[in-house]
Amino acid sequence: MSSSALAIEIANAAARMAVEEGLEWGAAKRRAVRELGLPSRTALPDNDLVEDAVRAYIGLFCADTQPQELRALRQLALTWMQRLQPFRPYLGGAVWHGTATRLSDIHLSLFCDDSKSAEIALIDHRVSYEPRTVTGFRGEPVEMLSLSSPSPELGEHIGVHLLIYDLDDLRGALRADARGRSPRGDAQAVQRLLEQAPAPVPND
Repeated sequence: MSSSALAIEIANAAARMAVEEGLEWGAAKRRAVRELGLPSRTALPDNDLVEDAVRAYIGLFCADTQPQELRALRQLALTWMQRLQPFRPYLGGAVWHGTATRLSDIHLSLFCDDSKSAEIALIDHRVSYEPRTVTGFRGEPVEMLSLSSPSPELGEHIGVHLLIYDLDDLRGALRADARGRSPRGDAQAVQRLLEQAPAPVPND
């Protein structure tokens, strides 16, 4: 099998896991390699290839439900962005790019003058969260605060992850990706996406 065909096979398997199980793309790619019985050092497909596979999978199997689920996630993200407005929140990940389903988590990047200010705000508002260190968009370690928030539209709790960056990191965070798109959007951009999306279909 050629390297390009193998990359597509891994991307398709990863896309299924991302949609059906809500896995992050990196984890989905690594598990796809294992489940396909490939060597652990097999080259992984890039995220653009996985994104194309995810969009194709959603179009085939989730076209009736995904738009409403995505809208609900974006609405919940906007609610938290409004609450966290002093910390310059930007939405990224699958919810921003439009590939999220009800199994997806919300990822917000906060750009703070004081790295502890957002955490103090959560404590002041009695919001329960779990802190941990993850890899940031430049490959550096950053603190992430993870919490659970109810979505009225979906009728379940959704994971919301707040990645804490310095204010100076904001300019680099908005650099266009390989396809010329912004990797993140602020509250106004998310509001525009909601206004452009089809209205939800009422239940009978």
